[in-house]
Amino acid sequence: MRYLYFISILFLVVIWSSCRKDFDYAPSSGNLEFSKDTVFLDTIFTNIGSSTRSLIVHNRNRDPIEISSIRLGNGQNSRYRLNVDGEAGKEFQNIPILAQDSIFIFIETTVPSSAINESEFLYTDAIQFDSGADQQEVQLVTLVKDAVFLYPNTLSNGIKESLLLGLDDEGNEIRVEGFTLDDNQLNFTDQKPYVIFGYAAVANEKQLVIDAGARVHFHKDSGILVQEGGSLQINGSLSTDQEVLENEVIFEGDRLEPEFSEIPGQWGTVWLSKGSENNSLDYLTIKNATVGLLVEGDGMLQSPTLELKNTQIYNSASTNLWAKTAYINAENIILGGAGNNSLHINLGGRYSFIHSTIANYWVNGFRTGTALLLDNSINNEIMSGLVKADFINCIIDGNDNIELRLRDNGTNIFNYSFTNCIIKFEDNRGDFDENPLYNFENLDLFDQIQLNQETDFNNANANDFRIGNLSIAKDNANLDTAVLVPIDILGADRTISPAIGAYQMQPEEE
Repeated sequence: MRYLYFISILFLVVIWSSCRKDFDYAPSSGNLEFSKDTVFLDTIFTNIGSSTRSLIVHNRNRDPIEISSIRLGNGQNSRYRLNVDGEAGKEFQNIPILAQDSIFIFIETTVPSSAINESEFLYTDAIQFDSGADQQEVQLVTLVKDAVFLYPNTLSNGIKESLLLGLDDEGNEIRVEGFTLDDNQLNFTDQKPYVIFGYAAVANEKQLVIDAGARVHFHKDSGILVQEGGSLQINGSLSTDQEVLENEVIFEGDRLEPEFSEIPGQWGTVWLSKGSENNSLDYLTIKNATVGLLVEGDGMLQSPTLELKNTQIYNSASTNLWAKTAYINAENIILGGAGNNSLHINLGGRYSFIHSTIANYWVNGFRTGTALLLDNSINNEIMSGLVKADFINCIIDGNDNIELRLRDNGTNIFNYSFTNCIIKFEDNRGDFDENPLYNFENLDLFDQIQLNQETDFNNANANDFRIGNLSIAKDNANLDTAVLVPIDILGADRTISPAIGAYQMQPEEE
């Protein structure tokens, strides 16, 4: 009996000791371990919050500990924000960590433009653990860029300024959040990046001029709207450094963190609306939009809606270039991966594409579109005619079997031609055998076509469409047309042995 009593007492002591081990915390003694000694929050613009970064704090001891304080070095004045094990703030007291356990700290920052006096600077602080001889620190570093911010005003009723787009079938106004650029805002330079919230409109008889080297960033659901009578002129030029692209104009989203660099659909579109005129884009890169470039013609087709040169548009969630009854002359163009179509020529119009690479290697999910879609109707309704759509020395390619779609309403004009082009059209089931639109033996429609041949792109999935030595594009372009566009998109001469597409074979690659 005494033996059983003794065992019972011993069992209670063990249980009580175990419980005390879980709830009695020793002071932290400067032996914390961290998942990193410096937390880098990626480059941000002033006034725009960063992504959230995390830090793990480990207690490697066999006993639970209590950290007397966790705080930011700059205290409540710090531009950083913390969340320690689910609690938000900038200073925390008596934080426990169980034996051989850890806690998470999440870090964010927003730096107002009033806090900086340079175009960019490093904003730093530190997370401090404990104090005195036991104090430990983890450094915080963020590169902050100043920018020119353009945004709609908030009206007296609390509603943000908006732009009228038109009326719906019931006569109700269709509006989008946005504002009209003032005269002193109609020249974007390369001095600072521009960040646009909402749609920035170019009014009637006004022209937005964007200088070489300018960087324009768009917030979610934002873009540029060139209204009737307005004009957009982008004056980019050839860059010497193809990584930095110092002379190109670049349009992209306003999230600068590396994980956002290839995410489609971060912003709206550049919209050249019906009646806009004398639009000219040269050496422009558009990436990660919903629709990269939306061009609406006036239907008269007497003068070009757009002159498009040396431009790349890729990684649009829907369409890279969507043209509606427009008049476009394009040369040295790259239209890469898109969630639907790389190029959609819609509702007819008048078009000329020379030395262009239209290649839809979409890798962000399923797509139903093609590299190139031509039509003169919508929902089978009779619309405007396709007066002309000429493709000379162009590549039509992608990671699907069929990358060319032609839709003729059978009533309006539907004129198109492909000369010295590479076209991917693998009709393995013979679905289009009897369709005269795809009669590749009709020389009036398809002349000197390379059908389903090797393009040998450098890295098509990453929208790098430089051609390799095995590409059928090499030496197969029409020379008479090539001399009209004597240099490729990288500035290489193509007047001798020209290649199909926007890129000439580089000598060191041969």
